[in-house]
Amino acid sequence: MQSIIRAMTVAKVLASHSTENGVTISDLSKQCELPLSTMHRLLQAMIKQGLVEQDERSKTYRLGIRWLEYGLQVYESIDYVSKIRPELERLSKEVEESVYLNKPLGNEAIIVERIDSEKNPIRIYDQLGLRIPMNIGAANKAMLAAMSTDKSIAILPQLLPADKIAEFQKTLEDIRKQGFAISHSERTEGTSSIAVSIKDGFGRVIGAISIGVVSFNLTEERLEYLRTKVIETGKRISAKVASGS
Repeated sequence: MQSIIRAMTVAKVLASHSTENGVTISDLSKQCELPLSTMHRLLQAMIKQGLVEQDERSKTYRLGIRWLEYGLQVYESIDYVSKIRPELERLSKEVEESVYLNKPLGNEAIIVERIDSEKNPIRIYDQLGLRIPMNIGAANKAMLAAMSTDKSIAILPQLLPADKIAEFQKTLEDIRKQGFAISHSERTEGTSSIAVSIKDGFGRVIGAISIGVVSFNLTEERLEYLRTKVIETGKRISAKVASGS
């Protein structure tokens, strides 16, 4: 168990650095709080499994290609992504903005898909695999608002101080009534997002789609257009997932 924890710590540190430059063993040792000798043995074992690679010239380390292989296998196993992607591409073309698909993961959400507009040179770049607390951003609030009250109540104390929960629940109620969520500059200054949740055939929240825009482009007329388009797309996706088609 200890070896697994250490290996995952190394992977997390390597994932946070540029794959071009890599990380030295001494930096890994410091960041993982492990002796150099232990770090060396761990890296050699991970190299044998394809989990880590070492640059022959710089002697620095980076994540191995095996992670990509595993990630793609998991991605393909998420059946609904293949059903949703054409709708995301359609939405991105229509609104000429970046479109995202988030999936709930406990008290966080993970970005599992992103479609960038080919026509809009100004992009909001959120990395695939990025984890975001469920109380932050339009997509995550849309999912929380669509969940059962019991489920959202169980999540909120993990994210907010006790005296902030009632106010946040009011925000979720407003989202339920209007059918969409919107956020301004919550994660990145000068950006906005508008989102709706998506559900499967059993009524379970399986994700949210969102449109990310630069705020200075967001007029009231533009916001109304984006709201209409994201709601339409959300309904089509939910229907498609529910029917299994």
